[in-house]
Parts: sequence; C-alpha cells; structure tokens
Amino acid sequence: MSGLNGPVAGVLGWPVTHSRSPLVHGHWLRRYGLRGAYVALPTRPESLETAFRGLQALGFVGGNVTIPHKEAALALADAATPRARRIGAANMLLVRDGGIEADNSDGFGFIENLRAAAPGWRADAGPALVLGAGGAARAVVASLLDAGCGELRLVNRTRARAEALAEALGGPIRVLDWGEAAAAAGGAATLVNCTSLGMAGAAPFDLPLDDAAPGALATDIVYAPLRTPFIVAAERRGLATVDGLGMLLHQARPGFAAWFGAEPEVDEALRAAALAA
Repeated sequence: MSGLNGPVAGVLGWPVTHSRSPLVHGHWLRRYGLRGAYVALPTRPESLETAFRGLQALGFVGGNVTIPHKEAALALADAATPRARRIGAANMLLVRDGGIEADNSDGFGFIENLRAAAPGWRADAGPALVLGAGGAARAVVASLLDAGCGELRLVNRTRARAEALAEALGGPIRVLDWGEAAAAAGGAATLVNCTSLGMAGAAPFDLPLDDAAPGALATDIVYAPLRTPFIVAAERRGLATVDGLGMLLHQARPGFAAWFGAEPEVDEALRAAALAA
C-alpha cells in the first residue's frame, strides 16, 4: 500500500478516534512536502494479531500502537529493541523484510519534552518523584534513570504495583506509600504525575505540594486538558511546569524519521495542529 505513491503508516488502538497521531504525522508530511500517508486503524483487542500481520501484508512501513495494545504488540513482534523489552511495551512498529520490530519511544518523548520546554533541566539535578506505576510510568521511570537520575521516589496507591515496577527496572528507586507522597515532594527537583487523579471519572487530586521546593519542575503526562489538576496545583505552589502535549509530539519523531525519511521538528505550528482536534 502507498499513500500518494509514498509510504503508509498508521496507529492501531481501540478506540483510536481520539488519537492525535494522524494530525501530527499529517502536519509533518505536508510541511516537508513528502509523499505518504498516516492513518488511524481502529483495532479491537481480539483482532490485534490479524491487524498486526496485516501491516506487513498490505505493505505498511510501520505504525504506532496505543491503548490497549502496547503490551500485546510487544509479544506479537518478531523482534524488539532493548528499550521496548525493558519497558515491557511497544508504541512504535517498524516493518522489516524479516518481520515486524517493536520499539518504544515514550521515554524518549518524555525526556525530549522536558529538555525542549525547560532549557537547562537535568535529570541528575536532584531526586525525582513519580506518581503512578502503570505502563506510562514505567517508560517515564526508565527514561529518568537512563538520563542520570540518582534517586527516584516512586509512589502509587497500590504499593505492590510500584514495588513490582521497581524490581523490574532496578536502579536507585525508592518505593513509598501514598501517604508519604506529600513529604516525598520535599527536595525533589522533578515531579511527574503519571496518574489520572483529578480527571473526569477519576478520584480527585488530593496531594498537597506544599513541601515541593520552589525551584522544582512539575510535569504531567496527560495533555487533555493541558492544564491538569496536577499542573494547576504546581503552578499555585510557584513551580515551573511542563504540560504533557510535548511528550506526544516528541515520541512521534523517531517513527516519522524511520518511516518517511526526514527528521521532523516540534514547534508551535505542530502544537497548534495537534490541538486542532
């Protein structure tokens, strides 16, 4: 399959209508004058393997994988990068002659977002506090450790899940009870929310940030809305904040480069395009 005589990639998810990836890649294709297409591929869980193999059969160059398929896609892949295996999930697929290779660029997107939006930020500037222990948190924790974070405080409402994540990744991770989260913010240089607290249908955001140092940086991986309850609470404390949209945009860069052959740029025009939905 080719899009306007060019490569075709797509995003597999269920549901997938909410995905902004087609907007992001479509913007880049137009900006760089490239032939090709990037399409949404609604894929029910029970049909994932068929759709997965269909990418190769239909001549796709690759694609992205979103909820709820990231772990299953890794298991289906013919090969996987070390970072995908370490994180335990795939968000990016590359169709090769020998099969489909799984990769994970979520951690890359997280770190690049902070570096771009907060020049001078360093993972080794001090302890990091990560709230949550789900799949996204795993990518965030791995990327912070790889970037040089020397102390990572991990807090989750279900402590056992946080302990399992810490054991799987290894490194200087300190698991704390949820009741210790407010105190754990004290002295932390980076605070990351990987939970849905405060969002519609979720428990209210009830974590006081009074102990957070004024010079700390707070970021949320959620980008709809841009100013989440966590970001609002951090702003009230006077912390520097970075919204989660940039993580989505930067994680798309490696895939676009691999599929369409151009190194794309994340700028305000791209942010506007991604928010147009």
